[in-house]
Amino acid sequence: MSFANNNNERVPGPIQGNALNGLCEKVCLQVKKVFDACMRQTTEENVSVTLSDLSPANPTYPLTFVSGKSTTSRGVITNLYIDPIDDRPNMSRLRANIGLPIEIAFTDDAGVAGSGTATLSIPVDIVIGTPEPAIIPYEVEAVVGAVLPDGVYVSDSTFSVTACVTIVIKTETDVELLVPTYGYCYIPPCQEFSQDVCTGFFELPLFPGSAPLNS
Repeated sequence: MSFANNNNERVPGPIQGNALNGLCEKVCLQVKKVFDACMRQTTEENVSVTLSDLSPANPTYPLTFVSGKSTTSRGVITNLYIDPIDDRPNMSRLRANIGLPIEIAFTDDAGVAGSGTATLSIPVDIVIGTPEPAIIPYEVEAVVGAVLPDGVYVSDSTFSVTACVTIVIKTETDVELLVPTYGYCYIPPCQEFSQDVCTGFFELPLFPGSAPLNS
């Protein structure tokens, strides 16, 4: 049994018996609070991308597209503009370009497999919740993912691709929250993985059960 699937609700510590429904203390947690978030999914067609960091460094042109995907879940935000909406409290218009680092796999004219990297730039213009002004400002984060199912070689190291893009945009701040807890987590011992060929056989009873008597 692992931590992920254990149902042990034991609360350690001498005050367990006096806890209210298992609650035993108040704890200050340093966490990232998300004030608002939204997801944008789009299909981008005929997007021109030029590869860099080619491997191998000098492929034989022309190239043939094989596949492509994003290489990280963190998007790069540039040209960010946030404008509060006058008639909608704590809501703002957010405009930005979201960069998605990608890697494209290809084969060159000699049949050698290779790859290169590039960045997709996706413009966004959305409405999102923003908190009130504070000493510690909020931040905008973009969580991204993309797959490139199709691509056509153009010239040199450039492809025209189709990209299936998911972008989650969040407004968030590192905060300290006071929360009730059940104490520390109980961490059970690890269960060793086994493929013993005798498993099942050794679990059978030594002697067969008795047949029931007819009443």
